[in-house]
Amino acid sequence: MTRTLFTGGHVFDGTGAPPQPADVVVEEGRIVAVGTGLDGDDVVDCTGSTVLPGLFDCHVHLMVNGLDPEGWRATPFSLPFFQAVHTMRATLAVGITTVRDACGADLGLQVAQQQGLIRGPRTFLSIEQLSQTGGQNDPWEPSGCLSPVFVPHPGRPDGVVDGPDQARRKVREMVRAGANVIKIATSGGVVSPRADPRAAHFGDDEVAMIVREAAAAGISVMAHAYSAEGINIAVRNGVRSIEHGYFLDDEAIDLMLDRGSWLVPTLMAGPGTLRAAAAGMSVPEHMLANAKLITEASMDSVRGAVAAGVKIAMGTDTGVTPHGQNLDELPLMAACGMTHAQVLHAATLSAARLMRLDDELGSVEPGKRADLVVIRGGIEPDGMADRVVAVYQDGELVHQRATTGG
Repeated sequence: MTRTLFTGGHVFDGTGAPPQPADVVVEEGRIVAVGTGLDGDDVVDCTGSTVLPGLFDCHVHLMVNGLDPEGWRATPFSLPFFQAVHTMRATLAVGITTVRDACGADLGLQVAQQQGLIRGPRTFLSIEQLSQTGGQNDPWEPSGCLSPVFVPHPGRPDGVVDGPDQARRKVREMVRAGANVIKIATSGGVVSPRADPRAAHFGDDEVAMIVREAAAAGISVMAHAYSAEGINIAVRNGVRSIEHGYFLDDEAIDLMLDRGSWLVPTLMAGPGTLRAAAAGMSVPEHMLANAKLITEASMDSVRGAVAAGVKIAMGTDTGVTPHGQNLDELPLMAACGMTHAQVLHAATLSAARLMRLDDELGSVEPGKRADLVVIRGGIEPDGMADRVVAVYQDGELVHQRATTGG
Protein backbone atom coordinates (compact mmCIF):
# COMPACT_ATOMS: atom_id res chain seq x y z
CA MET A 1 0.00 0.00 0.00
CA THR A 2 1.46 3.32 -1.11
CA ARG A 3 1.68 6.13 1.41
CA THR A 4 1.58 9.62 -0.08
CA LEU A 5 3.28 12.28 2.04
CA PHE A 6 2.37 15.96 1.76
CA THR A 7 5.28 17.72 3.38
CA GLY A 8 7.06 21.04 3.81
CA GLY A 9 4.00 23.30 4.04
CA HIS A 10 1.39 24.49 6.50
CA VAL A 11 -1.91 22.71 7.15
CA PHE A 12 -5.25 24.42 7.73
CA ASP A 13 -7.09 21.44 9.14
CA GLY A 14 -10.58 22.98 9.18
CA THR A 15 -11.18 22.37 12.88
CA GLY A 16 -10.79 26.02 13.80
CA ALA A 17 -7.07 25.99 14.55
CA PRO A 18 -4.81 28.42 12.62
CA PRO A 19 -2.54 26.97 9.92
CA GLN A 20 0.43 25.11 11.38
CA PRO A 21 3.57 23.52 9.88
CA ALA A 22 2.64 19.86 9.43
CA ASP A 23 2.78 16.83 7.17
CA VAL A 24 -0.20 14.81 5.95
CA VAL A 25 -0.05 11.12 5.03
CA VAL A 26 -2.67 9.58 2.74
CA GLU A 27 -3.20 5.88 2.15
CA GLU A 28 -5.95 4.19 0.12
CA GLY A 29 -7.90 7.42 -0.22
CA ARG A 30 -7.92 8.21 3.51
CA ILE A 31 -5.89 10.51 5.72
CA VAL A 32 -3.93 8.27 8.07
CA ALA A 33 -1.67 10.76 9.88
CA VAL A 34 -1.22 14.49 10.43
CA GLY A 35 1.85 15.79 12.25
CA THR A 36 5.53 16.55 11.88
CA GLY A 37 8.40 14.31 10.83
CA LEU A 38 6.16 11.83 8.99
CA ASP A 39 7.27 9.61 6.13
CA GLY A 40 5.80 8.19 2.96
CA ASP A 41 6.53 6.45 -0.32
CA ASP A 42 5.45 9.22 -2.71
CA VAL A 43 6.24 12.78 -1.69
CA VAL A 44 4.31 15.94 -2.59
CA ASP A 45 6.47 18.98 -1.84
CA CYS A 46 4.25 21.68 -0.32
CA THR A 47 6.98 24.17 0.50
CA GLY A 48 5.56 27.69 0.48
CA SER A 49 2.02 26.34 0.34
CA THR A 50 -0.92 25.53 2.58
CA VAL A 51 -2.85 22.26 2.54
CA LEU A 52 -6.61 22.70 3.01
CA PRO A 53 -9.51 20.27 3.24
CA GLY A 54 -11.44 19.94 -0.01
CA LEU A 55 -13.78 22.92 -0.26
CA PHE A 56 -17.58 22.86 -0.38
CA ASP A 57 -20.06 24.97 -2.30
CA CYS A 58 -23.48 24.40 -0.76
CA HIS A 59 -25.43 26.22 -3.47
CA VAL A 60 -24.63 25.72 -7.15
CA HIS A 61 -26.55 25.15 -10.37
CA LEU A 62 -24.40 22.89 -12.51
CA MET A 63 -26.93 22.92 -15.37
CA VAL A 64 -27.09 26.72 -15.75
CA ASN A 65 -24.64 29.07 -17.44
CA GLY A 66 -25.83 32.61 -16.70
CA LEU A 67 -29.17 34.39 -16.37
CA ASP A 68 -30.06 34.35 -20.05
CA PRO A 69 -33.73 33.41 -20.63
CA GLU A 70 -33.50 34.08 -24.36
CA GLY A 71 -30.54 31.74 -24.52
CA TRP A 72 -32.37 29.11 -22.48
CA ARG A 73 -35.27 29.08 -24.92
CA ALA A 74 -32.92 28.64 -27.88
CA THR A 75 -30.84 25.89 -26.25
CA PRO A 76 -31.40 22.27 -27.32
CA PHE A 77 -32.84 20.27 -24.45
CA SER A 78 -29.84 17.96 -24.00
CA LEU A 79 -27.08 20.56 -24.39
CA PRO A 80 -26.90 21.57 -20.67
CA PHE A 81 -26.08 17.96 -19.77
CA PHE A 82 -22.98 18.10 -21.98
CA GLN A 83 -22.10 21.58 -20.75
CA ALA A 84 -22.23 20.27 -17.18
CA VAL A 85 -19.14 18.14 -17.91
CA HIS A 86 -17.20 21.40 -18.25
CA THR A 87 -18.90 23.22 -15.37
CA MET A 88 -18.01 20.36 -13.05
CA ARG A 89 -14.37 20.41 -14.15
CA ALA A 90 -14.21 24.17 -13.65
CA THR A 91 -15.65 23.77 -10.16
CA LEU A 92 -13.16 21.08 -9.22
CA ALA A 93 -10.26 23.16 -10.56
CA VAL A 94 -10.73 25.82 -7.86
CA GLY A 95 -10.58 23.25 -5.08
CA ILE A 96 -14.29 22.54 -4.60
CA THR A 97 -14.60 18.79 -4.20
CA THR A 98 -18.20 18.65 -2.94
CA VAL A 99 -21.29 20.60 -4.01
CA ARG A 100 -24.98 20.75 -3.28
CA ASP A 101 -26.86 21.39 -6.51
CA ALA A 102 -29.74 23.72 -5.68
CA CYS A 103 -31.92 22.47 -8.55
CA GLY A 104 -31.41 21.43 -12.13
CA ALA A 105 -29.02 18.48 -11.98
CA ASP A 106 -30.60 15.05 -12.03
CA LEU A 107 -29.56 11.60 -10.85
CA GLY A 108 -27.71 10.81 -14.07
CA LEU A 109 -25.22 13.62 -13.45
CA GLN A 110 -24.53 12.36 -9.94
CA VAL A 111 -24.09 8.77 -11.07
CA ALA A 112 -21.82 9.78 -13.95
CA GLN A 113 -19.49 11.50 -11.48
CA GLN A 114 -19.62 8.58 -9.06
CA GLN A 115 -18.76 6.12 -11.82
CA GLY A 116 -15.89 8.25 -13.06
CA LEU A 117 -17.49 8.98 -16.43
CA ILE A 118 -17.00 12.69 -15.78
CA ARG A 119 -14.60 14.41 -13.42
CA GLY A 120 -16.08 16.85 -10.95
CA PRO A 121 -17.09 17.46 -7.36
CA ARG A 122 -19.19 14.84 -5.62
CA THR A 123 -22.67 16.19 -6.16
CA PHE A 124 -25.67 16.13 -3.85
CA LEU A 125 -29.03 16.78 -5.50
CA SER A 126 -32.23 18.68 -4.85
CA ILE A 127 -33.52 17.84 -8.38
CA GLU A 128 -36.04 20.69 -8.65
CA GLN A 129 -37.21 23.58 -6.48
CA LEU A 130 -40.69 23.46 -4.98
CA SER A 131 -42.65 26.70 -5.09
CA GLN A 132 -46.24 27.84 -5.01
CA THR A 133 -48.26 28.93 -8.01
CA GLY A 134 -46.98 32.38 -8.90
CA GLY A 135 -43.79 31.74 -6.93
CA GLN A 136 -40.08 31.58 -7.65
CA ASN A 137 -40.29 28.44 -9.77
CA ASP A 138 -43.57 29.10 -11.60
CA PRO A 139 -42.59 29.67 -15.26
CA TRP A 140 -45.87 31.38 -16.24
CA GLU A 141 -45.45 34.57 -18.28
CA PRO A 142 -48.05 37.34 -18.75
CA SER A 143 -48.60 36.07 -22.29
CA GLY A 144 -49.74 32.76 -20.86
CA CYS A 145 -46.64 31.04 -22.20
CA LEU A 146 -44.42 28.96 -19.94
CA SER A 147 -40.68 29.67 -19.85
CA PRO A 148 -39.15 27.23 -17.36
CA VAL A 149 -35.50 27.49 -16.40
CA PHE A 150 -35.48 23.68 -16.28
CA VAL A 151 -37.82 21.79 -18.58
CA PRO A 152 -39.46 18.93 -16.65
CA HIS A 153 -38.50 15.42 -17.72
CA PRO A 154 -38.74 11.95 -16.11
CA GLY A 155 -35.70 12.60 -13.94
CA ARG A 156 -36.68 16.17 -13.02
CA PRO A 157 -40.37 16.55 -12.12
CA ASP A 158 -42.15 19.91 -12.19
CA GLY A 159 -41.92 21.71 -8.85
CA VAL A 160 -45.05 23.93 -8.61
CA VAL A 161 -47.31 22.84 -5.74
CA ASP A 162 -50.16 24.25 -3.66
CA GLY A 163 -51.44 22.87 -0.37
CA PRO A 164 -50.06 20.21 1.99
CA ASP A 165 -51.33 17.24 0.01
CA GLN A 166 -49.65 18.32 -3.22
CA ALA A 167 -46.53 19.20 -1.25
CA ARG A 168 -46.40 15.73 0.31
CA ARG A 169 -46.66 14.02 -3.05
CA LYS A 170 -44.08 16.29 -4.66
CA VAL A 171 -41.51 15.63 -1.94
CA ARG A 172 -42.00 11.92 -2.54
CA GLU A 173 -41.52 12.44 -6.28
CA MET A 174 -38.26 14.31 -5.69
CA VAL A 175 -37.02 11.58 -3.35
CA ARG A 176 -37.96 8.98 -5.95
CA ALA A 177 -35.97 10.95 -8.54
CA GLY A 178 -32.88 10.86 -6.31
CA ALA A 179 -33.02 14.02 -4.19
CA ASN A 180 -30.52 14.18 -1.31
CA VAL A 181 -32.14 17.38 -0.03
CA ILE A 182 -35.48 19.09 -0.71
CA LYS A 183 -35.30 22.66 -2.05
CA ILE A 184 -38.24 25.02 -1.52
CA ALA A 185 -38.85 28.71 -2.19
CA THR A 186 -40.49 30.71 0.61
CA SER A 187 -40.09 34.00 -1.26
CA GLY A 188 -39.68 35.28 -4.78
CA GLY A 189 -36.25 35.80 -6.26
CA VAL A 190 -34.19 37.34 -9.02
CA VAL A 191 -35.57 35.10 -11.77
CA SER A 192 -39.21 35.33 -10.61
CA PRO A 193 -41.31 36.83 -13.42
CA ARG A 194 -44.35 37.43 -11.20
CA ALA A 195 -43.09 37.29 -7.60
CA ASP A 196 -41.74 40.07 -5.37
CA PRO A 197 -38.53 38.91 -3.64
CA ARG A 198 -39.69 40.70 -0.47
CA ALA A 199 -42.95 38.72 -0.25
CA ALA A 200 -43.34 35.48 1.70
CA HIS A 201 -44.52 32.29 -0.03
CA PHE A 202 -46.00 29.00 1.17
CA GLY A 203 -48.00 28.68 4.36
CA ASP A 204 -46.90 27.09 7.61
CA ASP A 205 -48.97 23.99 6.86
CA GLU A 206 -47.26 23.49 3.50
CA VAL A 207 -43.71 23.97 4.80
CA ALA A 208 -44.40 21.78 7.84
CA MET A 209 -45.61 19.01 5.54
CA ILE A 210 -42.55 19.31 3.30
CA VAL A 211 -40.18 19.16 6.27
CA ARG A 212 -42.07 16.19 7.74
CA GLU A 213 -41.99 14.22 4.48
CA ALA A 214 -38.32 15.00 3.93
CA ALA A 215 -37.50 13.84 7.46
CA ALA A 216 -39.40 10.61 6.83
CA ALA A 217 -37.02 10.01 3.92
CA GLY A 218 -34.00 10.84 6.10
CA ILE A 219 -33.14 14.11 4.37
CA SER A 220 -33.41 17.82 5.20
CA VAL A 221 -34.86 20.93 3.54
CA MET A 222 -33.11 24.02 2.17
CA ALA A 223 -35.14 27.17 1.52
CA HIS A 224 -34.58 29.88 -1.04
CA ALA A 225 -35.70 32.83 1.08
CA TYR A 226 -35.06 36.53 0.60
CA SER A 227 -37.78 38.14 2.71
CA ALA A 228 -37.71 38.17 6.51
CA GLU A 229 -41.16 36.58 6.76
CA GLY A 230 -40.23 33.96 4.16
CA ILE A 231 -37.20 33.14 6.31
CA ASN A 232 -39.37 32.96 9.43
CA ILE A 233 -41.89 30.61 7.80
CA ALA A 234 -39.06 28.28 6.80
CA VAL A 235 -37.17 28.35 10.09
CA ARG A 236 -40.11 27.95 12.44
CA ASN A 237 -41.20 24.85 10.52
CA GLY A 238 -37.83 23.11 10.69
CA VAL A 239 -36.01 24.02 7.47
CA ARG A 240 -32.31 23.33 7.98
CA SER A 241 -30.73 26.07 5.86
CA ILE A 242 -31.74 29.47 4.55
CA GLU A 243 -30.33 30.21 1.12
CA HIS A 244 -29.57 33.87 0.38
CA GLY A 245 -31.33 35.53 3.35
CA TYR A 246 -30.93 38.96 1.79
CA PHE A 247 -33.59 40.73 3.90
CA LEU A 248 -32.84 39.26 7.31
CA ASP A 249 -34.12 41.29 10.25
CA ASP A 250 -33.50 40.94 13.98
CA GLU A 251 -36.54 38.70 14.47
CA ALA A 252 -35.40 36.32 11.73
CA ILE A 253 -31.85 36.25 13.09
CA ASP A 254 -33.08 35.51 16.61
CA LEU A 255 -35.28 32.71 15.30
CA MET A 256 -32.39 31.19 13.35
CA LEU A 257 -30.23 31.28 16.46
CA ASP A 258 -32.98 29.69 18.53
CA ARG A 259 -33.58 26.87 16.03
CA GLY A 260 -29.95 26.34 15.03
CA SER A 261 -30.61 27.10 11.37
CA TRP A 262 -27.83 27.69 8.86
CA LEU A 263 -27.35 30.60 6.48
CA VAL A 264 -25.88 30.10 3.00
CA PRO A 265 -25.40 33.73 1.89
CA THR A 266 -24.57 33.54 -1.88
CA LEU A 267 -23.29 37.13 -1.80
CA MET A 268 -21.79 37.06 -5.29
CA ALA A 269 -25.06 36.34 -7.11
CA GLY A 270 -26.40 39.91 -7.27
CA PRO A 271 -23.17 41.68 -8.23
CA GLY A 272 -22.38 38.91 -10.70
CA THR A 273 -25.70 39.39 -12.46
CA LEU A 274 -25.11 43.14 -12.72
CA ARG A 275 -21.63 42.56 -14.16
CA ALA A 276 -23.01 40.14 -16.74
CA ALA A 277 -25.61 42.69 -17.82
CA ALA A 278 -22.97 45.42 -18.05
CA ALA A 279 -20.87 43.11 -20.23
CA GLY A 280 -23.71 42.71 -22.68
CA MET A 281 -25.70 39.65 -21.54
CA SER A 282 -29.41 40.11 -22.25
CA VAL A 283 -30.78 40.12 -18.69
CA PRO A 284 -34.53 40.89 -18.49
CA GLU A 285 -35.52 44.12 -16.73
CA HIS A 286 -37.24 42.37 -13.82
CA MET A 287 -34.13 40.28 -13.16
CA LEU A 288 -31.92 43.34 -13.38
CA ALA A 289 -34.14 45.24 -10.92
CA ASN A 290 -34.17 42.29 -8.50
CA ALA A 291 -30.39 41.91 -8.74
CA LYS A 292 -29.91 45.57 -7.85
CA LEU A 293 -32.31 45.17 -4.93
CA ILE A 294 -30.49 42.20 -3.40
CA THR A 295 -27.02 43.64 -4.02
CA GLU A 296 -27.89 46.68 -1.95
CA ALA A 297 -29.39 44.64 0.90
CA SER A 298 -27.30 41.48 1.12
CA MET A 299 -24.09 42.66 2.76
CA ASP A 300 -25.85 44.39 5.66
CA SER A 301 -28.06 41.36 6.26
CA VAL A 302 -25.15 38.96 6.37
CA ARG A 303 -23.11 41.32 8.59
CA GLY A 304 -25.95 41.21 11.09
CA ALA A 305 -26.11 37.42 10.97
CA VAL A 306 -22.33 37.06 11.38
CA ALA A 307 -22.25 39.48 14.33
CA ALA A 308 -25.08 37.59 16.02
CA GLY A 309 -23.39 34.21 15.61
CA VAL A 310 -25.65 32.57 13.02
CA LYS A 311 -24.02 29.44 11.56
CA ILE A 312 -22.66 30.18 8.08
CA ALA A 313 -21.86 27.73 5.27
CA MET A 314 -20.35 28.78 1.96
CA GLY A 315 -22.57 28.83 -1.11
CA THR A 316 -22.40 30.90 -4.26
CA ASP A 317 -25.40 30.39 -6.59
CA THR A 318 -22.81 29.68 -9.27
CA GLY A 319 -24.50 29.07 -12.57
CA VAL A 320 -26.12 32.45 -12.09
CA THR A 321 -22.48 33.59 -12.27
CA PRO A 322 -19.78 31.78 -14.31
CA HIS A 323 -18.58 28.39 -13.12
CA GLY A 324 -15.05 28.34 -11.78
CA GLN A 325 -15.39 31.73 -10.11
CA ASN A 326 -16.91 30.25 -6.93
CA LEU A 327 -14.11 31.46 -4.67
CA ASP A 328 -15.04 35.08 -5.39
CA GLU A 329 -17.52 34.49 -2.56
CA LEU A 330 -14.75 34.25 0.03
CA PRO A 331 -13.63 37.92 0.14
CA LEU A 332 -17.27 39.00 0.25
CA MET A 333 -17.77 36.85 3.34
CA ALA A 334 -14.68 38.44 4.89
CA ALA A 335 -16.14 41.88 4.15
CA CYS A 336 -19.15 40.87 6.27
CA GLY A 337 -16.98 40.56 9.37
CA MET A 338 -15.68 36.98 9.17
CA THR A 339 -12.02 36.32 9.83
CA HIS A 340 -10.00 34.49 7.19
CA ALA A 341 -10.14 31.33 9.28
CA GLN A 342 -13.92 31.67 9.71
CA VAL A 343 -14.38 32.12 5.97
CA LEU A 344 -12.46 28.93 5.24
CA HIS A 345 -14.24 27.09 8.03
CA ALA A 346 -17.54 28.03 6.38
CA ALA A 347 -16.23 26.46 3.17
CA THR A 348 -14.96 23.29 4.86
CA LEU A 349 -16.09 21.82 8.18
CA SER A 350 -19.12 24.10 8.67
CA ALA A 351 -20.36 23.21 5.19
CA ALA A 352 -19.74 19.53 5.87
CA ARG A 353 -21.76 19.81 9.08
CA LEU A 354 -24.63 21.50 7.26
CA MET A 355 -24.68 18.66 4.75
CA ARG A 356 -24.17 16.04 7.50
CA LEU A 357 -20.94 14.87 5.87
CA ASP A 358 -18.57 15.86 8.65
CA ASP A 359 -17.85 12.26 9.65
CA GLU A 360 -16.14 11.82 6.28
CA LEU A 361 -15.20 15.26 4.96
CA GLY A 362 -14.50 18.89 5.85
CA SER A 363 -11.29 18.63 7.84
CA VAL A 364 -7.77 17.24 7.60
CA GLU A 365 -7.94 14.55 10.27
CA PRO A 366 -6.94 10.88 10.40
CA GLY A 367 -9.72 8.61 9.18
CA LYS A 368 -11.36 11.13 6.88
CA ARG A 369 -11.50 10.94 3.11
CA ALA A 370 -8.44 12.54 1.53
CA ASP A 371 -10.00 15.52 -0.20
CA LEU A 372 -7.14 18.04 -0.14
CA VAL A 373 -6.32 21.34 -1.81
CA VAL A 374 -2.80 22.74 -2.05
CA ILE A 375 -2.63 26.54 -2.41
CA ARG A 376 0.37 28.84 -2.71
CA GLY A 377 0.83 31.05 0.34
CA GLY A 378 -1.60 31.42 3.22
CA ILE A 379 -5.37 31.40 3.78
CA GLU A 380 -6.19 34.99 2.84
CA PRO A 381 -9.33 34.78 0.64
CA ASP A 382 -8.37 37.36 -2.01
CA GLY A 383 -7.28 35.69 -5.22
CA MET A 384 -7.35 32.19 -3.74
CA ALA A 385 -8.56 30.56 -6.96
CA ASP A 386 -5.43 31.81 -8.73
CA ARG A 387 -3.27 30.21 -6.04
CA VAL A 388 -4.68 26.69 -6.30
CA VAL A 389 -1.77 24.39 -7.14
CA ALA A 390 -3.37 20.95 -6.93
CA VAL A 391 -6.65 19.30 -5.98
CA TYR A 392 -7.04 15.78 -4.62
CA GLN A 393 -10.24 13.82 -4.23
CA ASP A 394 -10.14 10.60 -2.20
CA GLY A 395 -6.37 10.85 -2.43
CA GLU A 396 -6.33 11.00 -6.25
CA LEU A 397 -4.87 14.00 -8.04
CA VAL A 398 -7.82 15.38 -10.03
CA HIS A 399 -6.48 18.80 -10.99
CA GLN A 400 -3.03 20.34 -11.21
CA ARG A 401 -2.21 23.84 -12.33
CA ALA A 402 -0.26 23.84 -15.54
CA THR A 403 3.28 25.22 -15.29
CA THR A 404 5.24 26.85 -18.06
CA GLY A 405 8.92 26.48 -18.64
CA GLY A 406 11.29 29.39 -19.18
